Amino acid sequence: MPLLELKAVTKGFGGQNVLSDIHLNIEDGEFVAIVGYSGAGKTTLISMIAGLQKPDSGTVKLNDKIITGPGPDRGVIFQNYSLLPWLTVFENVMLAVDQVFSSWPVEKRRAQADKFIEMVNLKPAREKLPRDLSGGMRQRVSVARALAMDPQILLLDEPFSALDALTRANLQDELSRIWNDTRKTCVMITNDVDEGILLADRIIPLSAGPGATLGPAVPVNLERPRDRRAMNSNAAFQSIRAGVMDWLLSHGPQKPVSLTKRLVLPDIEPEDLNLPRHPGGRKTPIRRSEIKRETVEIS
Repeated sequence: MPLLELKAVTKGFGGQNVLSDIHLNIEDGEFVAIVGYSGAGKTTLISMIAGLQKPDSGTVKLNDKIITGPGPDRGVIFQNYSLLPWLTVFENVMLAVDQVFSSWPVEKRRAQADKFIEMVNLKPAREKLPRDLSGGMRQRVSVARALAMDPQILLLDEPFSALDALTRANLQDELSRIWNDTRKTCVMITNDVDEGILLADRIIPLSAGPGATLGPAVPVNLERPRDRRAMNSNAAFQSIRAGVMDWLLSHGPQKPVSLTKRLVLPDIEPEDLNLPRHPGGRKTPIRRSEIKRETVEIS
């Protein structure tokens, strides 16, 4: 039995399907990357797994139980950090720990928060506020907070897309290291094929919308830890990348339909303010149909 199962899931907004007929099984301990176009419905998909939205049809199950709302068994790392600006690094992480492990003694809860702050290499910044942190450090706090809840599954909603290239690469390496240490089940959505191949056990393409659906899963059989510098010359990496890109390009956005429509302009012209006023003081514009032409003969 898979840890996470989506069966025939459809979700739409405003009468139009965003996602259609989504089928997905994820095993315990897997790292799965879903790669697709911006606006295809990736965040909607992750939101349904998180319990933040409900499917219009189909089922989303965790441990064979239908997901009906958010829960501590799913930790979410958002793109925009979602930190409370008046709390320190420690307090932001501790807030989640207090909610999930309220029955624990306070010292055990503090030790849990400190463990994951240290895991993401933020111990020197423990007492700093978010405003004093870089974007990469803020995202590390988000990772620590999610991991400190000890969820069954970690959901990553394009967590590095707002970062510069160097910071993004560093955090990808950190996430890879953390996953190797914890073997926490992860579902990441991204629009970066290389990022998916670098981190995941399987990469699954998502077609362009409307009515986006998942393509065939591609196993990433590359030895871990993966060296990004060596991957570009790796034949297996090139083959996986080419296969995923070919599928995405063949299921990309539909070409816009060109329509030709005859435009009928209203029978109206702006009034010439240099002409004498119309008898009776009329101030409205003169229509073409009101213009009368006369032929006058002068002897």
